Amino acid sequence: MITTKNGEFGILGINGMGRIGKLSLWHHISRKAFSEIVVNLGRESGKGLQDIATFIEKDSSYGRLGNYLYGVNAPTRLIENLDEANGTMTIDGVKVKVLRSARNPKDIGWGENGARLVVDTTGAFADPTVPGDNPKGALRGHLEAGAEIVILSAPFKIKDKALNMPDDAITTVMGINDEDFDIRKHKVLSAASCTTTCLSHMMKPLIDHLGADEILSASMVTIHATTSSQNVLDAVPKAGAGDLRKSRSVMNNIILTSTGAAEALKLVIPEMAGIGFMAESVRIPTASGSLVILTLNLQAEDPDRSIRRAEINNIYKTAAEGPYKGYIVYSEEQNVSSDIVGFPQAATIIEARENHTRTAMMRVQATHDSGHFLEAPVTQAVVFGWYDNELGSYTNMLGERIVSIARKMF
Repeated sequence: MITTKNGEFGILGINGMGRIGKLSLWHHISRKAFSEIVVNLGRESGKGLQDIATFIEKDSSYGRLGNYLYGVNAPTRLIENLDEANGTMTIDGVKVKVLRSARNPKDIGWGENGARLVVDTTGAFADPTVPGDNPKGALRGHLEAGAEIVILSAPFKIKDKALNMPDDAITTVMGINDEDFDIRKHKVLSAASCTTTCLSHMMKPLIDHLGADEILSASMVTIHATTSSQNVLDAVPKAGAGDLRKSRSVMNNIILTSTGAAEALKLVIPEMAGIGFMAESVRIPTASGSLVILTLNLQAEDPDRSIRRAEINNIYKTAAEGPYKGYIVYSEEQNVSSDIVGFPQAATIIEARENHTRTAMMRVQATHDSGHFLEAPVTQAVVFGWYDNELGSYTNMLGERIVSIARKMF
């Protein structure tokens, strides 16, 4: 984790109080690197600020904020000094202001509240090509409202396929390509997705060690916890809906869905463009904690060498102890999903004892109708990587990204 001093930076803006918005608030309350946090809820909630404070304090997946910060020694009161008129409160010594009027980013008063750096966690504004003054709202609206840099806690989605990614927009994952961010150039940034964050830290050490040329193809399936976009009970599909499964009960079903991880991965690891890659997603009825199952077809440059399980595991162990320390955790324990929920900090936890390889000889005809064949060993490897798709993995990595940018700004 990047070390910071209390109040080292200015004011952070957070748009949205969904899962990532709320847990980002927890993260930055814990770090105390920002002198103040302004949260845009965009609407009234409950009977007032006290109900919002109660929502912040308690979480069904992670317990109470006090226990997250202090464990069993948590003080009885963490949220104090509620001022309904000004929408302010103090949370563990950090001033937090809640805005409750504007939904369109261009109308949020970031400038007048001093928030130069803003993270949008709503998921509603993902297209970096939409102008900031769009009446339906746009990610660039935050810049119109006074922010200098805006971070999206989701992948970019350009609706008009004829348009290219703007020059001032970039996708980064901490520990992978975060150095590609240029504060003089980039104003709109995507922190990718929870799945891409995990997956990129599973792929990059293999590319570093083996080289992209030795990876013939790859595919992944994420066994993913439920998200708030899913229905608790079956519902009538929305007009024009193409995927009827999205309206089915998440509590009672395993649901096949899609993921944009394959496309996002190319943005943060350019070498992936030369590797045939597929990505799929399966939603399961758990609140948090997800798993990437990565399958690779590998061919060593040396025809007399095959790639073994021990070599794969050693790549990850070396990475976890060296250049990817703080991002990759190498584990030889027998984990289940609840073991990694709230895990302090890791983009991925490699389940080393389950990783395995199988090697077979591939026969290729040397020339057409020659009758001569060449043989080379091809290895199929399966790698398992756990990630907490909410607090432990993604929100912590997002927090690192926010702090690393703040260090360049303030």
